[in-house]
Amino acid sequence: MAEVQTNTNTGQMAQRFIEFIMMQAQNAALFLGQIPNPQTGKGEVNLEVAKMFIDQLEMIQEKTRGNLSNEEATVLRNTISNLQMAYVEVAEHLKKGGAKPEPQPEPVPQTGERSTTTPAETRPVASSEAEGESKKKFTKSYGS
Repeated sequence: MAEVQTNTNTGQMAQRFIEFIMMQAQNAALFLGQIPNPQTGKGEVNLEVAKMFIDQLEMIQEKTRGNLSNEEATVLRNTISNLQMAYVEVAEHLKKGGAKPEPQPEPVPQTGERSTTTPAETRPVASSEAEGESKKKFTKSYGS
């Protein structure tokens, strides 16, 4: 019975780890202009802050090397790779004098379907009721 609890705890920890990675990726995507700022509704680019989030993910990858499941390591590796590519694209676009890129709409994977989007664009698949509750939690403004 203790083994079952350990496996359940391990599964929960793996899910939390992946959720943490996705939160960091969403923060990086926000500052790469890929996700609109919740307060303004517009994409904003801050390469310095985006780089900080990407660097933090690289640090986590280094510090957890050899301690992650295959799934965790793959999610982390792919997330970092996709964010690095997005960073380079945005930096080159800005360097060429381009306007800040408009955020792209996020595709929503259907239940049971593997998503082909980048981790920065991926949201956990949830029921529409739970998703509605989640949106309510994160759309509340603490400003005036």
